[in-house]
Amino acid sequence: MSLHLILTRHAKSDWDDPALSDHDRPLNPRGQRDAPRIGAWLQSHGHRPDLALISSAVRAQETWARLAPAFGADVAMTTLPELYLAEAEVMRRVLCQMGGGAQTVMMIGHNPGIGDFAQRIVSQLVAHPRFHDYPTCASLVVGFAAQQWAEVDWGSGRAVDFIVPRDL
Repeated sequence: MSLHLILTRHAKSDWDDPALSDHDRPLNPRGQRDAPRIGAWLQSHGHRPDLALISSAVRAQETWARLAPAFGADVAMTTLPELYLAEAEVMRRVLCQMGGGAQTVMMIGHNPGIGDFAQRIVSQLVAHPRFHDYPTCASLVVGFAAQQWAEVDWGSGRAVDFIVPRDL
């Protein structure tokens, strides 16, 4: 058995209401359009999560809500406050602890942590002009020659796919 991780940065958020806290910002119209397109692309390329680990931020929750229909109703989802603005090491620790029996896990988080995580988890960087800045709704699919999530460490993954909304 091999394991797969889908790392998705939340879709584009709305900055129009200065009274909202960062945590409570929703998606803007572009983000609302991009998330289902990324979900459809992932599904069409055979990248379907068994488990989704989602930041508690409104924009991350809305991203999942718009991605999820592409995957069907039986994907388990867990909201994790510790993924809100998490650093790469926190994300790896969460993955290793929460992955459980899922073969494919999706994590939806925030920059700079998710971009750092993506760069550190793969053995070879992705040759895409947007990989280093990891724009909103960027999604990396990583494969691991591991039996358990606890075995996943830095540099142990192989990049399988990478997509950003502008590529669609």
